[in-house]
Amino acid sequence: MIDYSLPLVDLHRHLDGNIQPHTIWELAQKHQIELSAKNLLEVEQLTQIHDKTSDLLAFLAKLDVGVSVLADYDACYTVAYENMRDAKNSRLDYVELRFSPYYMAMNHNLNMVELIAAVVDGVKAGEKDFGVKVNLIGILSRTFGAPTSMLELEALLAHKKDIVALDLAGDELGYPAELFVEHFSKARDADWQVTVHAGEADGPQSVWNAINKLGATRIGHSVAACQDETLMAYMADNNIAIESCPTSNYQTATVKDLKTHPMATFLQHGIMVTLNTDDPAVSNIDIAHEYKVASEVLGISQKQLNQIQLNGVKAAFLSEQEKQVLLNKVS
Repeated sequence: MIDYSLPLVDLHRHLDGNIQPHTIWELAQKHQIELSAKNLLEVEQLTQIHDKTSDLLAFLAKLDVGVSVLADYDACYTVAYENMRDAKNSRLDYVELRFSPYYMAMNHNLNMVELIAAVVDGVKAGEKDFGVKVNLIGILSRTFGAPTSMLELEALLAHKKDIVALDLAGDELGYPAELFVEHFSKARDADWQVTVHAGEADGPQSVWNAINKLGATRIGHSVAACQDETLMAYMADNNIAIESCPTSNYQTATVKDLKTHPMATFLQHGIMVTLNTDDPAVSNIDIAHEYKVASEVLGISQKQLNQIQLNGVKAAFLSEQEKQVLLNKVS
């Protein structure tokens, strides 16, 4: 399982997919927002997945409830701050929180630049109070199209120094990488790192495109990469890490049976695999749960799990000096 003498990180964790049911309920009451739920228990049933959904888009619909209550900037601050408390409760040493400003802003027409400021303030306050190091990754929500994503990118660039990387998430099948080449060129010009959701709802070519067209050095999910031996060899040879999220992949029906998840295959091919929670509040999990799944369901050995923990540090969007600080935890 988790070796707490090693650094524990979570690199693929959606801030806007980790809004706790009690927070959704409290914000709905505060802002008089009507939900199709009459109490906290019903909010939990509405927002959490206990087995699986039909597909990725059905999974993403669960997140919609949480962002629907982000009625002002204080709400966004609260959610960001509580994400840091959750990271502390999970005993994380380092977390990368990703979020889509347009997705968070759209229900109540919030200004994206001001919203990002609230998120930055919230995670910084949480970092100080809870002692977990954090970096923010901006997401372009491809589902809303390339023009909207450009507006989203411009808002993120207004906070260039507070963001370490750019991600592309949402409807992978409907909005392929080719539509976002200009966006990611601008991101690289800003000296941001690049991680892209790919190989989750589409095939291996989606992963190739994320690497070759967008410049990704990490791939979110990448489940379909197991279908392409050349791709797996390329990822291993070029240190392109996989941000693996097994429970999420089962819940989105990306893998039909959790036992068939390709994490072990990726490790066998020498790929830098990391283990992450994706949307922990929606999936109703924590990082310890994912390590248990990796061990007991996927058959990953303790030695491999320890390597996965260290891979998380290697793949992190941190300076070498910052990585060494984390590695100094090794006892």
